[in-house]
Amino acid sequence: MQPLAPPDTHFLSAAVGWYELGNLEEAKAELEKVAPATQNHPEVLEVRWLVHAQEKNWDEGLAVAEKLIGSAPERSSGWLHRAYALRRVKSGGLQAARDMLLPAFEKFPGEPTIPYNLACYACQMKRLDEARQWLERAVKIAGKEKIKFMALNDDDLEPLWEEIKRH
Repeated sequence: MQPLAPPDTHFLSAAVGWYELGNLEEAKAELEKVAPATQNHPEVLEVRWLVHAQEKNWDEGLAVAEKLIGSAPERSSGWLHRAYALRRVKSGGLQAARDMLLPAFEKFPGEPTIPYNLACYACQMKRLDEARQWLERAVKIAGKEKIKFMALNDDDLEPLWEEIKRH
């Protein structure tokens, strides 16, 4: 895909600025200024997904994540965003999120967030052995201290906190 060019880069930069300031309406207004031909550019879709996630608009977030996978299947973020949104939409849930994220583990073997999120889903579905295995895979990729810190601050993994503290 071609890199974004002015003025779209300016609109995207402004959207990011408004997003970081917490003004989602202005961020969306800047995103709307991006040319129709580049609305599905991965950089635009990434920011659009962040805005929808901040708004907890999971249906729109899911749609944007699907577009991101379509336009940039080599980016792990689209796969992660899709699972994250799918977990939260009415027609989704934990199992659906897990099932959609599982193929990404093979596709992106060096991305620790994928096995980490799979551990969260497994833990919430009370599949603790599976959760342990996914956490171990995340540790192998990102290192013990980083994953331990994340896990002990993640309510999804609360059933394993005592174990995680000991290791």
